[in-house]
Amino acid sequence: MERKKALITGAASGIGKATALRFVSEGYDVFLNDQNEERLNAVFSRLSEGNHLILAGNYADEAVIAKAEKLIQDEWGSLDVLVNCAGLFEQVHLVNSTLDEWHKIFDIMVNGAILTTRLSAKFMSAGGSIVHITSIHGTHVELGASSYATAKAAINQYCRSAALELANNKIRVNGIAPGYINTPMSIVNGVNENDSPLFHQKYVIGDLMPMRRSAEPEEIAGVAFFLAGKDASYITGQIIVVDGGLTLTF
Repeated sequence: MERKKALITGAASGIGKATALRFVSEGYDVFLNDQNEERLNAVFSRLSEGNHLILAGNYADEAVIAKAEKLIQDEWGSLDVLVNCAGLFEQVHLVNSTLDEWHKIFDIMVNGAILTTRLSAKFMSAGGSIVHITSIHGTHVELGASSYATAKAAINQYCRSAALELANNKIRVNGIAPGYINTPMSIVNGVNENDSPLFHQKYVIGDLMPMRRSAEPEEIAGVAFFLAGKDASYITGQIIVVDGGLTLTF
């Protein structure tokens, strides 16, 4: 049987890396994308044998997307799955930032979601599954995260719109909204928020998170693999919250 094909952005670390390794372990060929070329190559070197692809670059850059399109066309000719894990977080003041500063991470994440969806849909003539990693910030907010939260909310709604518009192409589109995950993005201003005294007090000792711990990237990768597979064949337009119960109280 021909191996299935998956494009995974943000594949150099965290959820993207875990997702890449999970899909390869399940027999997929994967196309890895990330801006960090050194770490991306390190992940690529760990992959078991297969017709895997790699491209370093910004997924919100149309020139990078054009290169990805040519690679898929030349090497694969089709695509079964997109898991868009790429993203970034920067604290930006709501009022005292320039418009360009505020828009930076919003534009990268929203444009990246749009461009990777458009790219993937071109190669899913037999149907497929698109999964965007969003965040609980798409529905909940905290200080300094207005640009990030607004971007994630926009991507949530984009998933719903894409699910509706691509349904006739047999393409399902869903999102995963993680809570606290043990990834490099958890390090803010040099501090890993999952190891901080505040996290321990509020979420481990306190009652704000029923499972009393952050998740590992592999736990999100497992949900992405489920959404890509036949057991999720009737699920589309949904944002699956994976947060240890945090938003029950958050």
